[in-house]
Amino acid sequence: MNEHTQSQLDALNACVAACEHCAAACLQEQDVNMMARCIGLTRDCADICALTARLVARGSDYAAQLAPVRAAICQACADECGRHAHRHCQECAEACRRCA
Repeated sequence: MNEHTQSQLDALNACVAACEHCAAACLQEQDVNMMARCIGLTRDCADICALTARLVARGSDYAAQLAPVRAAICQACADECGRHAHRHCQECAEACRRCA
């Protein structure tokens, strides 16, 4: 595996982990309803990044076709998480920005 591919996989997997952690932590917040959009986007982002990582790892031509959708979801997630002061949201936003 070349360095560029490994770098992609590292960013994708870090994003998955940050999003999953953020969604779980948001579910523990006092006002879960206020966090609904954040939870939904982090779950979407984790799913699309996990799928993309699998496709990149196997060298699928379809990974490149997912890139624009994945980048848009990562950016939307980063924007939403960035609005919240919670540490888990801020860490998620940063991981999503790197991945986008």
